[in-house]
Amino acid sequence: MNHPQDKVPQVSLQPFRDRVEAGESLAEGLSDYPDGNDVIVLALPRGGVPVAAEIARRLHVPFDVFVVRKLGVPGHEELAMGAIASGGVRLINDVVVGPLGIPANVIDEGARREQIELERELALLTSYLDIE
Repeated sequence: MNHPQDKVPQVSLQPFRDRVEAGESLAEGLSDYPDGNDVIVLALPRGGVPVAAEIARRLHVPFDVFVVRKLGVPGHEELAMGAIASGGVRLINDVVVGPLGIPANVIDEGARREQIELERELALLTSYLDIE
C-alpha cells in the first residue's frame, strides 16, 4: 500500500528563477497532500518563506513560520552554544557548553536577549504575512 509520506518529491536539480518558482516545483511533487486536514507548511525565515507560502497556496493548506535564533558563545558569537525557536523550543549544544564550562546563567542571559529578537521577528513576520 502506497502512502503519500512514502513518496519522495522529484524536484529538478536545475536552478530556479526565484523562490516562488522553487515553491511551485515543490508543490507539484507534493500534490498528494492537497486540502489535507493534517498538513501544515512551516517556513524558516527568510529564504524559506516565499517557498513555503507558494506550496501552501497551491496545496490549500495552512502556512506558518518557525523562527530560530542561535545562542552564540560570548566573545565567539559565530560558535553556537544552542538555539531557541518559536513555541518555546530551546536546545543546548552540550558538546560546546560542557568543555567550555559555560555557566547556566550565561546561557539564560543569551537566551533572554535572543528571545526578545525572536519575538520581534515573529511579530513582524506574522503581521506581514497575515498569519495568526
